[in-house]
Amino acid sequence: MYLNCCKSYDIARPRRTILIEKLIGIGICSENTLLSLAIFGSETSDDMSKNSHLKDLQALGPLEVFRADLDEEGSFNDAVAGCDYAFLVAAPVNLRCENPEQELIEPAVRGTLNVLRSCVKAGTVKRVILTSSAAAISRTRMQGDGLVLDEASWSDVAFLRANKPPMWGYPVSKVLLEKEASKFAEEHGIRLVTLCPVVTVGAAPAPNAVTSVPNCLSLLSGDEAEFAVLRGMERASGTVALVHVDDVCRAELFLAEEAAAAGRYLCCSLNTTVIQLARFLTDKYPQYPVKTNLLSGDLLEKPRMFLSSAKLVREGFEYEYKTLEQIYDDVVEYGKVLGILPN
Repeated sequence: MYLNCCKSYDIARPRRTILIEKLIGIGICSENTLLSLAIFGSETSDDMSKNSHLKDLQALGPLEVFRADLDEEGSFNDAVAGCDYAFLVAAPVNLRCENPEQELIEPAVRGTLNVLRSCVKAGTVKRVILTSSAAAISRTRMQGDGLVLDEASWSDVAFLRANKPPMWGYPVSKVLLEKEASKFAEEHGIRLVTLCPVVTVGAAPAPNAVTSVPNCLSLLSGDEAEFAVLRGMERASGTVALVHVDDVCRAELFLAEEAAAAGRYLCCSLNTTVIQLARFLTDKYPQYPVKTNLLSGDLLEKPRMFLSSAKLVREGFEYEYKTLEQIYDDVVEYGKVLGILPN
């Protein structure tokens, strides 16, 4: 049995739903196995409508949907019971909260530990695949150019808390939830594997899901607010590191099934910059002129920092979306569906 534990924050929904589709599609969910999906929500019609796409997946194969709340200890007990593997895909993503410590960081750690406690109580869970973020790796003080970061790197919590750059609570929450999860897993004999994806793009099954696609299409759409986010990514990390959502979900399954998998894994298809993106988009999609008025200031010609997923590849994983062209063909089509770009 597999469990996908996920509080229903919108930003996690594409990964969560595609992961379920892949689990069903490869036959993990058959007559003798059950995919238990734990989702958060109150008993409101609004929440039911938000999660209706999960109900639709029941047509693909056996799927049982549970209600659970990351903030409530024991909430996942029924969902985890009898499961062999647990995929913990989401955590709070309240990026612009007034009090990150209380509204983002503490709930992220608490929710992660609540799910792990349920896994211990179940007594059947062989492995937990925890989805963190490259934000737990890349937010550090840059010293020179050409720095390569991998799973051994950690974002500098003391620096972030002291200087409070924009959205500093998010990387801090990821670092702390990872470390607390690792400590808990070691103390309770849980086999924990952590995936740290970079900026994840691609079509989302739910039409109102919050994704990074509008940011990554902002050079074509001209949306200055979304471009500010894209530019902020580059400024914070010294790179625009991308991965397709399908590859993230495939990596989750790979780490569940690979017996030797252990520790952290960075999931990154490529590193680029805003300037390099602009040049690529100009050549590839001339029907959508790049908004050159946005290309001013301290933009990078090439990445100052590179996020490496050599460990994941070395252990046998292969990306399907390896180039900007492969990634953006899907992203542009999805942008048309959303109305970000004209048909």
